[in-house]
Amino acid sequence: MNEWDERKRSGNAQPMKELVDKLMSAYQLQGKLTEMDVLSKWEEMMGKAVSTRTTNIQIRSGVLIVALNSSVMRDELLHGKQIIIERVNQTAGKKIIHDVWFE
Repeated sequence: MNEWDERKRSGNAQPMKELVDKLMSAYQLQGKLTEMDVLSKWEEMMGKAVSTRTTNIQIRSGVLIVALNSSVMRDELLHGKQIIIERVNQTAGKKIIHDVWFE
């Protein structure tokens, strides 16, 4: 058998998307990828005023943690927690958070 025969595809070749999906599932990365995608759309979801006052944002165990540099903005957003939860989950296409904490 020559070198070329050894490098040929086997009969059980799978499409690349299928393989990537299996890897994402095996390493439990799909959820993190969804979270990163949602966090990158923070300004789009909340607007420029909120985005510019946000110093850090992350999701931990289904809780969106938002650090703000404005106590006034923090107080305003505290009253709209449910709307934020709905926007984040709608952007994700599924429920990824159940609460919001402000720092």
